[in-house]
Amino acid sequence: MTDSQSPANDDRALVAAVLARAPGAFERLVREYQGLCWHIIQRMVRQPDDTRELCQEAFLRVHQCLHQYRHESALKSWIGQVAYSVAKRHLERKRIPIAEVADDEDALSPLDQVSDGFDLEAACADAEVAAALHAQIEALPPLQRTLLTLYHLDEVPIVEIARITGLAEGTIKSHLFRTRALLRERLQSSMGVTA
Repeated sequence: MTDSQSPANDDRALVAAVLARAPGAFERLVREYQGLCWHIIQRMVRQPDDTRELCQEAFLRVHQCLHQYRHESALKSWIGQVAYSVAKRHLERKRIPIAEVADDEDALSPLDQVSDGFDLEAACADAEVAAALHAQIEALPPLQRTLLTLYHLDEVPIVEIARITGLAEGTIKSHLFRTRALLRERLQSSMGVTA
């Protein structure tokens, strides 16, 4: 990337190339964003066969709707939003609950605004604790599992997660806080770990 190019300009050029049906442009878009798409869908549905099918569906939807992309957010966020939407609809069709906590909580309580002090990275330092933590993360409902891993493991900023999921930033923070507290509680009870 040269100094005159920015991610936004790269997004514009890639979208323009795909819309102009330039040879290889859509394949380049898929290569660039398939990891993100796979991560979001796999974290939501956890079934490799379903994930493959839903990733294909997501990129088909991206191809069909790319003309609607207005560059108001990064292309990564827009594609992530498509992937999240496809996975969420899949879970709804299968009547799989997406979250334990009500999604309409838009604000944090004063207690939620205080850091809980749980360090996910430090908890992963010990192999046994890391294995137990991974198992507990996998046991979470799809929304909490996806939000937690996007934020803590992929280091996606809350503002980008909000764009991908359509959830309010306060709702995401609340989910993260409560999920970390739940993981801490489960680790403490199963292993006596104090995190």
